[in-house]
Amino acid sequence: MNAILMNCIAIFTSVILATAAHAAGLADISNNDAAAGLKGALTQGAQAAVSGLGKQDGFLRNDRVKIPLPESLHQVEGVMRTLGMGKYADELVTTMNRAAEAAVVEAKPLLVNAVKNMSVQDAKGILSGGQDAATQYFKRTTSGPLTEKFLPIVTQATQKVKLAEKYNEFAGKGAKFGLVDVKDADINSYVTRKALDGLFLMVAEEEKKIRQDPVGAASSIISKVFGAIGK
Repeated sequence: MNAILMNCIAIFTSVILATAAHAAGLADISNNDAAAGLKGALTQGAQAAVSGLGKQDGFLRNDRVKIPLPESLHQVEGVMRTLGMGKYADELVTTMNRAAEAAVVEAKPLLVNAVKNMSVQDAKGILSGGQDAATQYFKRTTSGPLTEKFLPIVTQATQKVKLAEKYNEFAGKGAKFGLVDVKDADINSYVTRKALDGLFLMVAEEEKKIRQDPVGAASSIISKVFGAIGK
């Protein structure tokens, strides 16, 4: 038997053994433990994400989620700064991020409720899915309700800045001529969408932490469940 064939057999054998160990690890955990561990992990991750964003500078000073003016308006922003109107652009950016920080606080009960209402099939999909399976579950089940919650809060915040009205007026006209992306033509819809993007990004980071270091999680059940998955 040549060396190449021997290597192929060794690789195949290692895959089979790893799969068997994975299955055995999960088999040792009861359905109740698995459900409790998963729900505890998701609740913990969601709360951490909301806490990190739902405070002053949670968005504004975090480059990963900070909400800038839409890309289609960057040229206009440059002109404003050239004309000495940079403070107005800065004010609008600050207001957008403050609005997101205020809105994201409302996410906590909706995310926790999504965990409570999780079906057995959903739980199995998350436990056997990819590294962001839980985040995708949250997106699928909460994006609609979160948008409804966020939008009025964002609108209230942006109404305080008269420049927001000018933004909508300009962007609306720009969208008609294809100069501005239609989805960015309304500042409140834009900020709401970006706030959701930031929230789910941080939820994904929390999920990644728990999967990579289940022993570091607060609950022993979380460690037990995700530790078995990692085997």
